[in-house]
Amino acid sequence: MVFSSLTFLFFFLPLALLIYYMSPGKGKNLVLLLVSLIFYAWGEPVYIVLMIFSACSDYLHGLLIVRYRLNERVKAKMILLSSILINVGVLSFFKYADFLIENINSVLGTDIALLQLPLPIGISFYTFQTMSYTIDVYRGQVQPQKNPIALAMYVSLFPQLIAGPIVRYKSIVDDLHNRKWDTAQFADGVRLFIIGLGKKVLLANNIGMLWSDISSQTPSEISMMTAWIGVIAFGFQIYFDFSGYSDMAIGLGKMFGFNFPRNFHYPFIAKSVTEFWRRWHISLGAWFRDYVFIPLGGSKHGKFATFRNLILVWGLTGLWHGASWNYALWGLYFGLIIVVEKAGLLRMLSKQHPFFQHLYLLFIISFSWVLFVFEELATATVYAKSMFWLSGNTLYDTQFLYYFYTNIILLLILIIAATPALSYVSSKTNQKRVRLITIIPAVYYTSILLVATAYLVDESYNPFLYFRF
Repeated sequence: MVFSSLTFLFFFLPLALLIYYMSPGKGKNLVLLLVSLIFYAWGEPVYIVLMIFSACSDYLHGLLIVRYRLNERVKAKMILLSSILINVGVLSFFKYADFLIENINSVLGTDIALLQLPLPIGISFYTFQTMSYTIDVYRGQVQPQKNPIALAMYVSLFPQLIAGPIVRYKSIVDDLHNRKWDTAQFADGVRLFIIGLGKKVLLANNIGMLWSDISSQTPSEISMMTAWIGVIAFGFQIYFDFSGYSDMAIGLGKMFGFNFPRNFHYPFIAKSVTEFWRRWHISLGAWFRDYVFIPLGGSKHGKFATFRNLILVWGLTGLWHGASWNYALWGLYFGLIIVVEKAGLLRMLSKQHPFFQHLYLLFIISFSWVLFVFEELATATVYAKSMFWLSGNTLYDTQFLYYFYTNIILLLILIIAATPALSYVSSKTNQKRVRLITIIPAVYYTSILLVATAYLVDESYNPFLYFRF
């Protein structure tokens, strides 16, 4: 079940909210745990056992770590290592086993059968959450959770379970036991959820149909301009798909009394790749920074060590997204660019006009989607050749003109929605004390909900890209 479905919008969510707020205060965590397990079981009942195992494992590891942390540091470290190995082992088994077998077969000429296990939904997200819990307990940044229901609820919390943001235990530890009904927060949650739904259904799905049409064609036969409008369409699709889902998750969290971290902050207005990744999937970048980059030494041991650590982190970031070489290359691609930026390119960029800084960023990001979206590197190579007029294709054709003219209004809306322009206008009108009648916001959000619902009734094209990660 996904948030952008009629079943969720008009059956599951209203019923979950009703049961949750009718239950007594001390029973709310148990209710939310059961609701979250039902949500997960809707699509993958078997893998509930795996998620519960992860929660129980880290619950016990957290208690054992704090028991030995002060007086027997070595033992505490071994317990932490046990927790990390279990988490990484489970994730690797389900996500990377076939990738490893395929490469062994390719290199050694063996014929080991693939496991072909379905990837548990959200395993990359909740594994990182449980790992951050035991690491933070070991570091003394949080106390271990003594209530197993509360910890299991944190791990399985359905608003952010299947696609983030990656919520660390220490950021919501107070909310686990001290949530109160707040009408303003609830209303803000509804507003955020509707905005995210609009991003997903009205923007991502519609521009996604353009990319779906272009990507279904033979890459070497499309024109150069068609290839570029294709990757631009995919970039918009994945941004509004994922940021929309994050907004819905954060909004749902507010409805249930939680405050989840922001996951996107207008990444396309960045002026460098380094800045872009401070604005895109913020929770993942912060996780790798705090639990991989800094423990490796960060930037404290000279440029060579810093660059090595960046390359390693970005290689892991690529593999986090998927078990395929294209994802690893995609991560290394950004790692190398960020290293080049830190080596001096950022200083050069800062001296240029902002227009050229943005142009540089958009070029780098647009090209990266070719590596990201095509798992077959041969296909990615052919598509890249078409983008740079190297496959014997035309510069543009009637097909490109058709795609452009039929999507120009949508593309303009996407460009505006990807910037803080609307928020800026809203803040300026408030500063000037321009007061619109209170019914206008209600009409605006109701309209988004109604139009999105109308699209979902047809439900001819409603993919969710981050399910596979």
